[in-house]
Amino acid sequence: METIENIDTEKSIYVAGHNGMVGSAIIRALNSRGQTNIIKRTSMELDLRDASAVEDFFSSERPQHVYLAAAKVGGILANKTYPANFLADNLAITANIIKSAHKHQVEKLLFLGSSCIYPKHALQPIPEAALLTGQLEPTNEAYAIAKIAGLKLCDAFRAQYGCNFISAMPTNLYGPGDNYDPDSSHVLPAMIRRFHEAVKAGESEVKCWGSGTPQREFLHVDDLADACLFLMDNHNKGGWVNVGTGTDLSIKELAEMIAEVVKYKGEIVWDTSKPDGTPRKLLDVGLMKSMGWTASIELEKGIKSVCQNYSPE
Repeated sequence: METIENIDTEKSIYVAGHNGMVGSAIIRALNSRGQTNIIKRTSMELDLRDASAVEDFFSSERPQHVYLAAAKVGGILANKTYPANFLADNLAITANIIKSAHKHQVEKLLFLGSSCIYPKHALQPIPEAALLTGQLEPTNEAYAIAKIAGLKLCDAFRAQYGCNFISAMPTNLYGPGDNYDPDSSHVLPAMIRRFHEAVKAGESEVKCWGSGTPQREFLHVDDLADACLFLMDNHNKGGWVNVGTGTDLSIKELAEMIAEVVKYKGEIVWDTSKPDGTPRKLLDVGLMKSMGWTASIELEKGIKSVCQNYSPE
């Protein structure tokens, strides 16, 4: 395990995307540590796609650490429908922050990517070395390309200027602050909403997308936040680090788990006219484990917690 840095609770920290699911979890983790100098800006206050606005922000605020959790996100349908928006917006956000972080001598930056950066048919579990070894999943290619560009940009600034910019690649996330919109949500929150509504309406069946056979791994966002702080404290190398649980389950098993948690007694019907996406996406988390970090929130327990606090609004 790498040597932990001295934790300075007064260090100025900018969390880009602090109102999002990941950003708000990082804020919770920093607050629980007693961090006193956290810089936040809403999208109304600072448009991260505007290079000059980002430059002015870094010039005036001078953050010492940056968590780059800001991104335009969505599920399969949203990615497939608006690829130009996902690619252009995420490229702009990432490049603007990383360039300004370098120019204004940020001590350390953590870029958050996504496991969708890996090839559709990658070796399972997916090692970090699988990047760029095959074709991406077409339904989220635009988002994936933007994330690949981000982690490569971090490494480029490290190589050219010596910047301590690191990258983490989380698996599928869920938890407080998730998106439950029926048109843009990911599979787990979409299912939670669907089954909750079915119970409330007394429906006899629930339709789920695809065949139910794809395998997915799910990480509670508070576990990810804990991993982010761990990496900022301990990790100072280039490249990227997978962050996940190291275990997965089928979408069918996920649906059955959620149905049991919300006490849905009807039938689950699979709409095979809808896309499945990547057949399997399990991360190899050996590197993270070798540094001394593992996830702690078991999936069913995490889903129960989410369902207890579920609010689609």
